[in-house]
Amino acid sequence: MDASRSGRVIIAGAGIAGLTAALAFARQGFSVDIYERSEKLEEVGAGLQLSPNATRILDRLGVLEFLLPKAVRPHGVILRDARTLLELARVPLGDTAMRRWHAPYLVAHRADLQSALLEAVGRQSSIRLTTGAALTGIAHQDQGVTVTFDRSGTAERAAGLLLIGADGVWSATRGLIGAGRQSSFSGEIAWRTVIDAESAIGRGLARIGARENVSAFLHSGFHLIAYPVRGGAAFNLVAFTPGQRIAEGWSDKTNTAPLERAMRHTAPLLSGLARNAGPWTAWPIHTVRQPSVWTAPGVALIGDAAHAMTPFAAQGAAMAIEDADTLATFLGAGTADLATALSAWERARRPRVEKVARRGAFNHFAWQAWGPVALARNLVLKTMPPEKLAADLDWLYGWESVSS
Repeated sequence: MDASRSGRVIIAGAGIAGLTAALAFARQGFSVDIYERSEKLEEVGAGLQLSPNATRILDRLGVLEFLLPKAVRPHGVILRDARTLLELARVPLGDTAMRRWHAPYLVAHRADLQSALLEAVGRQSSIRLTTGAALTGIAHQDQGVTVTFDRSGTAERAAGLLLIGADGVWSATRGLIGAGRQSSFSGEIAWRTVIDAESAIGRGLARIGARENVSAFLHSGFHLIAYPVRGGAAFNLVAFTPGQRIAEGWSDKTNTAPLERAMRHTAPLLSGLARNAGPWTAWPIHTVRQPSVWTAPGVALIGDAAHAMTPFAAQGAAMAIEDADTLATFLGAGTADLATALSAWERARRPRVEKVARRGAFNHFAWQAWGPVALARNLVLKTMPPEKLAADLDWLYGWESVSS
């Protein structure tokens, strides 16, 4: 690349994608300015799953040491019938994940990952974070970009080699480069809550092994994922049901009647969750159909800004982390000009992201199947050994970035 590695990179957004990108670019020798729209950094959501393809990168960037004390390393993913609680299949994780994919599979609270990323960012003198700054304009220059931010009504400008749009589903960056501004409602609602592990419901989940595993309860009208967070002190619960758009924002507290109806004819442990495990927050799941471009002169989109996907493969955070790391590697290689490096990165990333999105769509179909399809699914799952289920994920969890 013509520009030296000491070039400045500007990042819009201080979520998982933006903070990871800052660390990855600092590791490549760049100076980094992060601009976050919110005055205060508060990670929305509850729990998240971090598969080995993500934790491998977080380890290399110095984040994992801050996350591990608060994360949980589950023994496996267990698929259960929501009506009977009978185990249908098990994907081994824990030590198996370390041996097979050479990195841990972790579950954690999003706030704990954000804190770990911020801790790592705070130790890098080449990274500067500014909050309360909303992106309003991009001007392309011969040697990079000049970006305008609104800070309490005052316009501030920053110049750099590259602007990275890590500003999520409702990305301002995406709109400013003409890649399509609108996200779309997927037709699915995610119902989220976090409960104390020592509560009555928490103890009930622990009795079926949920304290040591990621548990997926499958049903034709919904599916529910439960796993431990906060070092095992709490459970993250998220149920997915079809629904109508209820908000343009990420969350909207509402009554749980739709969730209660969906879970009515299930095992006693589950049927009362909608009433007793709350308060629940209903999240309309929005996606971003991959825009025609992820890059423009001096600009790159990563994470949800480029390709927000449904959560049914548990890879949203992982794809953002992969995007950030690979983009830094392509630009830090020093073998091409900026435009060529951005184009090469986009060509390399698209096939993988598309494959992951297809896997999520398949999981959704299989986990909420009904009638003969559900019977066939259960039969196939019961006959597949755990090792075969793990091998089926080698392409996903065993992925290595070009910088590994």
